[in-house]
Amino acid sequence: MKVAIVYDSSTGNTKAAAEQMAATVREAGHECTVDSIARADPAEVAAADAICVGSWTKGLYVILQGPTAATLEFIGQLGRLDGKPAAVFATYAIAIGKTLSKMSAALAAQGATVNGRFKSKGPMAADNFDVWIRDLSDSA
Repeated sequence: MKVAIVYDSSTGNTKAAAEQMAATVREAGHECTVDSIARADPAEVAAADAICVGSWTKGLYVILQGPTAATLEFIGQLGRLDGKPAAVFATYAIAIGKTLSKMSAALAAQGATVNGRFKSKGPMAADNFDVWIRDLSDSA
């Protein structure tokens, strides 16, 4: 199985989390690409067997939290995903707000089946991401 992980990172925390998540995918025996949304090719990401999209949480302390506009724009460039398994993740400092739900809705609008939602306070891989990978492996 090929998993594509893409992220938007401001301070490096989201990039670090994405790289740790990619290591988890590879340890499970799968192929994984990991790249920033600024460099990733939407067509190549959409061609993967499963997609994971991450963003840092922007906002004002505890109000107006959400994913970056660039993250939502990238999701819009993926084209039809027709039931492809997908996950979203966000890094945050104080609160996450609607970051995960906004990214999930954007992927679902492209036709993806969003069956993983993860958050991480800081630069570490999100809790339970390994469970999502194991569930994907079991269903493949």
